[in-house]
Amino acid sequence: MAINWTEAQIEQIVASVMKNLGHGAPDADCQWNSTSYCGRNLIGIYEDMNDAIVAAEAGYKAIRSMSVEDREKIITVIRRLCREEAPIMAKLGVAETKMGRVDHKTAKHMLVADKTPGTSDITASVKTGDFGLTLTEMAPFGVVGSITPSTNPSETVICNSIGMIAAGNGVVFNPHPNAIATSNYAVDLVNRACAEAGGPRVLVASVAKPTLDTANIMYKHPSIRLLVCTGGPGVVKSVLSSGKKAIGAGAGNPPVIVDDTADIRKAGKDIIDGCSFDNNLPCIAEKEVFAFDSIADELIDAMKGAGAYLITKEQADKLAEIVLVDKKNPKTGVISKIVNRDCVGRDAAVLLEKIGVRVCSNIRCIICETEFEHPFVQHELMMPILPIVRVRDIDQAIDLAVKAEHGCRHTAHMHSKNVDRLTRFARAVETTIFVKNAPSYAGIGFGGEGHTTFTIAGPTGEGLTSARSFTRYRRCVLSESFRII
Repeated sequence: MAINWTEAQIEQIVASVMKNLGHGAPDADCQWNSTSYCGRNLIGIYEDMNDAIVAAEAGYKAIRSMSVEDREKIITVIRRLCREEAPIMAKLGVAETKMGRVDHKTAKHMLVADKTPGTSDITASVKTGDFGLTLTEMAPFGVVGSITPSTNPSETVICNSIGMIAAGNGVVFNPHPNAIATSNYAVDLVNRACAEAGGPRVLVASVAKPTLDTANIMYKHPSIRLLVCTGGPGVVKSVLSSGKKAIGAGAGNPPVIVDDTADIRKAGKDIIDGCSFDNNLPCIAEKEVFAFDSIADELIDAMKGAGAYLITKEQADKLAEIVLVDKKNPKTGVISKIVNRDCVGRDAAVLLEKIGVRVCSNIRCIICETEFEHPFVQHELMMPILPIVRVRDIDQAIDLAVKAEHGCRHTAHMHSKNVDRLTRFARAVETTIFVKNAPSYAGIGFGGEGHTTFTIAGPTGEGLTSARSFTRYRRCVLSESFRII
């Protein structure tokens, strides 16, 4: 089922999506909300979180009686519906959240459908010896409680559902409040697929109005055996302090190093492709660049040729005042900068217009030269703004890049042909994902090898989660038997 895309194929996918964007899309007057879509009630959506958990538990009990082959049949239908309805979810996501790009969100759904591991990820191991046989199997937890983000809402729901169902679990979601309709559409899609494949009518569930209260019910409910959170540091911290087994996928601030051995033209295009993908919403996307001074001018020219617009330092400072706002801590009174939610995931042209600059539609990213201390470097913006810091050598580049990553250990990138330098940076930054000489999205299998996921669990160590991440190991021992040697 997995597909290894080349860069040319990726471009073809995006171009095809743009050309055929109307396929499967709703009429302009189609009404939607968190419980219905175009007059059709969504399956598995409940007003009360307790009812949603009860439904997911019933789904878990039903799937327990099904074979692994039956689980894979459900997943096969999920993949098909995800491909068919990718444009709908992409349009719905942009309309509801006001973030990202429809063509790129459509491509992300295709990625989820094609490269999220299914039941093949669930394997058993056997050990035999003088004292008999020991079988170790990957078993389901039961009902998994999942917190999903607004940045990749339906993608995360479907990706998590495939992995969690492959593992044999039922699932209840508490989506981000700013992406309820999109997330619940994906929940409905999974349940429609399940029913079509002969499974229970409700295998995954959600709530019509997710809040902190519904999340707390999920955290404390005795039927929830595993919590999985994809979101910001605050919600990850709350999940990890729940007292239950938890998988946390937190924030990052991925740096990029470009040295004097790199293919500069390719590096410039790769960085802009990755940084601008879905307007920088993926947590793996390039957030700040550290470029050797000797090649910085050439790199900036390559970026401009790839669709970037260079602003001055004065314009960068002006833009920073708009995209970052002050927030006062009610307990300490300390004022700090936070990202302006109205700017997250917006088109580069929209952000530039806020400082009086109008550009053509082919501008995908805003670039600027800054000092290391600039807020664009220090904050994860999640918008197509890319600061560039000049460095004298690899020692300074690694030092500053590691500091800018802030110990999140999420993702880092480097463009170089020097293996020793690549190795040094990888060892120093200690990130879950390290991408060499490619756009950031190669790190989740988009034009790179390996499976995809939108739940990258750095804080809790699971890394790029898949079906096996949502299992618990069980051992069965048979003493002094089944040994034929």
